[in-house]
Amino acid sequence: FFVVFRHDATAPGRSVAPATFSVVVDVPGPWTVTFQPGRGAPHSIELAALRSLSEHTQPGVRYFSGVAAYTKTIDSPPAYVPGRSLWIDLGAIGDVAEVWVNGRLAGTAWHAPYRVDIGRFMNRGRNELEIRVANLWVNRLIGDAQPGATPITYTATPTYTPDAPLRPSGLIGPVRLLTQNLLDES
Repeated sequence: FFVVFRHDATAPGRSVAPATFSVVVDVPGPWTVTFQPGRGAPHSIELAALRSLSEHTQPGVRYFSGVAAYTKTIDSPPAYVPGRSLWIDLGAIGDVAEVWVNGRLAGTAWHAPYRVDIGRFMNRGRNELEIRVANLWVNRLIGDAQPGATPITYTATPTYTPDAPLRPSGLIGPVRLLTQNLLDES
Protein backbone atom coordinates (compact mmCIF):
# COMPACT_ATOMS: atom_id res chain seq x y z
CA PHE A 1 0.00 0.00 0.00
CA PHE A 2 0.98 3.62 -0.34
CA VAL A 3 0.91 6.23 2.41
CA VAL A 4 0.54 9.86 1.38
CA PHE A 5 1.24 12.61 3.92
CA ARG A 6 -0.51 15.96 3.59
CA HIS A 7 1.94 17.59 6.02
CA ASP A 8 5.55 17.02 6.98
CA ALA A 9 6.05 13.88 9.03
CA THR A 10 7.16 14.22 12.66
CA ALA A 11 9.07 10.92 12.68
CA PRO A 12 11.33 9.27 10.09
CA GLY A 13 9.27 6.05 10.03
CA ARG A 14 6.78 3.81 11.77
CA SER A 15 6.48 0.06 11.92
CA VAL A 16 3.08 -1.45 11.32
CA ALA A 17 2.43 -4.87 12.81
CA PRO A 18 1.25 -7.45 10.28
CA ALA A 19 -2.36 -8.59 10.51
CA THR A 20 -2.92 -11.68 12.60
CA PHE A 21 -5.70 -14.21 12.24
CA SER A 22 -7.38 -16.85 14.38
CA VAL A 23 -8.74 -20.10 12.99
CA VAL A 24 -12.49 -20.37 13.43
CA VAL A 25 -13.01 -23.72 11.73
CA ASP A 26 -11.32 -26.13 9.34
CA VAL A 27 -13.18 -26.89 6.09
CA PRO A 28 -12.57 -30.61 5.52
CA GLY A 29 -13.63 -32.84 2.62
CA PRO A 30 -15.28 -34.27 0.80
CA TRP A 31 -15.02 -31.92 -2.17
CA THR A 32 -16.59 -32.30 -5.61
CA VAL A 33 -14.12 -31.31 -8.33
CA THR A 34 -15.40 -30.48 -11.81
CA PHE A 35 -12.91 -30.15 -14.65
CA GLN A 36 -12.83 -27.87 -17.69
CA PRO A 37 -13.94 -30.06 -20.61
CA GLY A 38 -11.65 -31.15 -23.43
CA ARG A 39 -8.54 -31.29 -21.23
CA GLY A 40 -8.27 -35.07 -20.71
CA ALA A 41 -9.84 -35.21 -17.23
CA PRO A 42 -13.18 -36.79 -16.34
CA HIS A 43 -16.19 -34.49 -15.93
CA SER A 44 -15.85 -34.63 -12.13
CA ILE A 45 -14.40 -36.55 -9.19
CA GLU A 46 -14.96 -36.64 -5.44
CA LEU A 47 -11.97 -36.01 -3.15
CA ALA A 48 -12.24 -37.16 0.45
CA ALA A 49 -9.33 -34.89 1.33
CA LEU A 50 -7.47 -32.17 -0.54
CA ARG A 51 -4.13 -32.86 -2.20
CA SER A 52 -2.35 -31.81 -5.35
CA LEU A 53 -4.06 -33.06 -8.50
CA SER A 54 -0.59 -34.06 -9.72
CA GLU A 55 -0.59 -36.79 -7.03
CA HIS A 56 -3.83 -38.41 -8.25
CA THR A 57 -3.66 -41.97 -9.61
CA GLN A 58 -5.87 -41.25 -12.64
CA PRO A 59 -3.71 -39.86 -15.50
CA GLY A 60 -6.45 -37.50 -16.74
CA VAL A 61 -6.46 -35.83 -13.32
CA ARG A 62 -2.72 -36.08 -12.63
CA TYR A 63 -1.81 -34.36 -15.92
CA PHE A 64 -4.75 -31.94 -15.97
CA SER A 65 -4.10 -28.32 -16.90
CA GLY A 66 -6.92 -25.79 -16.96
CA VAL A 67 -9.61 -24.74 -14.48
CA ALA A 68 -10.83 -27.16 -11.81
CA ALA A 69 -13.84 -26.08 -9.72
CA TYR A 70 -13.97 -27.37 -6.13
CA THR A 71 -17.44 -27.19 -4.56
CA LYS A 72 -19.03 -28.00 -1.25
CA THR A 73 -21.71 -26.76 1.10
CA ILE A 74 -20.45 -25.25 4.34
CA ASP A 75 -22.20 -23.98 7.45
CA SER A 76 -21.42 -20.53 8.77
CA PRO A 77 -19.60 -20.59 12.13
CA PRO A 78 -21.99 -20.45 15.12
CA ALA A 79 -20.85 -16.95 16.17
CA TYR A 80 -20.91 -15.56 12.62
CA VAL A 81 -22.55 -12.14 12.21
CA PRO A 82 -23.71 -11.53 8.60
CA GLY A 83 -21.70 -8.81 6.86
CA ARG A 84 -18.71 -9.01 9.20
CA SER A 85 -15.30 -10.01 7.90
CA LEU A 86 -14.74 -13.72 7.65
CA TRP A 87 -11.66 -14.86 5.79
CA ILE A 88 -11.11 -18.06 3.90
CA ASP A 89 -7.53 -19.29 3.83
CA LEU A 90 -6.96 -21.73 0.97
CA GLY A 91 -3.66 -23.04 2.32
CA ALA A 92 -1.65 -23.97 -0.78
CA ILE A 93 -2.88 -23.80 -4.36
CA GLY A 94 -1.43 -24.31 -7.82
CA ASP A 95 -1.60 -21.64 -9.28
CA VAL A 96 -4.39 -19.00 -9.00
CA ALA A 97 -7.90 -19.23 -7.49
CA GLU A 98 -11.24 -17.45 -7.59
CA VAL A 99 -13.45 -17.84 -4.53
CA TRP A 100 -17.22 -17.84 -5.08
CA VAL A 101 -19.74 -17.85 -2.22
CA ASN A 102 -23.44 -18.38 -2.88
CA GLY A 103 -22.90 -17.71 -6.59
CA ARG A 104 -21.04 -14.40 -6.08
CA LEU A 105 -17.36 -13.73 -6.70
CA ALA A 106 -15.73 -12.94 -3.35
CA GLY A 107 -12.21 -12.44 -4.70
CA THR A 108 -9.11 -13.83 -6.37
CA ALA A 109 -6.07 -15.30 -4.63
CA TRP A 110 -2.89 -15.25 -6.70
CA HIS A 111 -0.11 -15.07 -4.11
CA ALA A 112 0.56 -16.37 -0.61
CA PRO A 113 -1.08 -16.15 1.77
CA TYR A 114 -4.03 -17.29 -0.34
CA ARG A 115 -6.80 -15.52 1.62
CA VAL A 116 -10.06 -13.83 0.61
CA ASP A 117 -12.60 -12.01 2.80
CA ILE A 118 -15.90 -13.83 2.18
CA GLY A 119 -17.88 -12.29 5.06
CA ARG A 120 -20.18 -10.06 3.04
CA PHE A 121 -21.26 -13.00 0.86
CA MET A 122 -22.00 -15.48 3.64
CA ASN A 123 -25.43 -16.24 5.04
CA ARG A 124 -26.28 -17.63 8.44
CA GLY A 125 -26.51 -21.39 8.08
CA ARG A 126 -25.80 -23.19 4.79
CA ASN A 127 -23.59 -21.62 2.11
CA GLU A 128 -22.42 -22.81 -1.29
CA LEU A 129 -18.66 -22.53 -1.69
CA GLU A 130 -16.89 -22.83 -5.06
CA ILE A 131 -13.16 -22.41 -5.53
CA ARG A 132 -12.02 -22.30 -9.15
CA VAL A 133 -8.31 -23.05 -9.48
CA ALA A 134 -6.34 -22.59 -12.71
CA ASN A 135 -2.93 -24.16 -13.13
CA LEU A 136 -0.17 -23.86 -15.69
CA TRP A 137 0.16 -25.88 -18.90
CA VAL A 138 3.23 -27.78 -17.68
CA ASN A 139 1.48 -30.88 -16.30
CA ARG A 140 -0.55 -31.38 -19.51
CA LEU A 141 2.61 -31.14 -21.63
CA ILE A 142 4.31 -33.75 -19.42
CA GLY A 143 1.21 -35.97 -19.70
CA ASP A 144 1.24 -35.66 -23.47
CA ALA A 145 4.92 -36.76 -23.47
CA GLN A 146 4.10 -40.06 -21.71
CA PRO A 147 4.70 -43.23 -23.76
CA GLY A 148 1.50 -44.25 -25.55
CA ALA A 149 -0.39 -41.06 -24.54
CA THR A 150 -2.92 -39.53 -26.89
CA PRO A 151 -1.86 -35.87 -26.96
CA ILE A 152 -4.41 -33.29 -25.81
CA THR A 153 -2.24 -30.28 -26.71
CA TYR A 154 0.13 -29.37 -29.48
CA THR A 155 3.50 -27.66 -29.44
CA ALA A 156 5.81 -27.16 -32.41
CA THR A 157 8.80 -28.30 -30.36
CA PRO A 158 8.82 -30.86 -27.54
CA THR A 159 9.14 -28.94 -24.29
CA TYR A 160 9.05 -31.55 -21.50
CA THR A 161 10.24 -35.12 -21.17
CA PRO A 162 8.05 -37.88 -19.69
CA ASP A 163 10.13 -37.90 -16.49
CA ALA A 164 9.94 -34.13 -15.86
CA PRO A 165 8.62 -33.28 -12.39
CA LEU A 166 4.95 -32.33 -12.19
CA ARG A 167 3.98 -29.00 -10.63
CA PRO A 168 1.65 -28.96 -7.62
CA SER A 169 -1.81 -28.15 -8.97
CA GLY A 170 -5.34 -27.48 -7.82
CA LEU A 171 -6.62 -26.72 -4.33
CA ILE A 172 -4.10 -28.36 -1.99
CA GLY A 173 -5.26 -26.85 1.30
CA PRO A 174 -5.81 -26.98 4.14
CA VAL A 175 -8.86 -24.72 3.81
CA ARG A 176 -9.84 -22.82 6.95
CA LEU A 177 -12.16 -20.00 7.96
CA LEU A 178 -10.43 -17.22 9.90
CA THR A 179 -11.22 -14.05 11.78
CA GLN A 180 -8.80 -11.14 11.74
CA ASN A 181 -7.50 -10.08 15.13
CA LEU A 182 -7.93 -6.36 15.66
CA LEU A 183 -4.84 -4.39 16.59
CA ASP A 184 -4.77 -2.48 19.87
CA GLU A 185 -3.71 1.07 18.96
CA SER A 186 -3.20 2.17 22.57
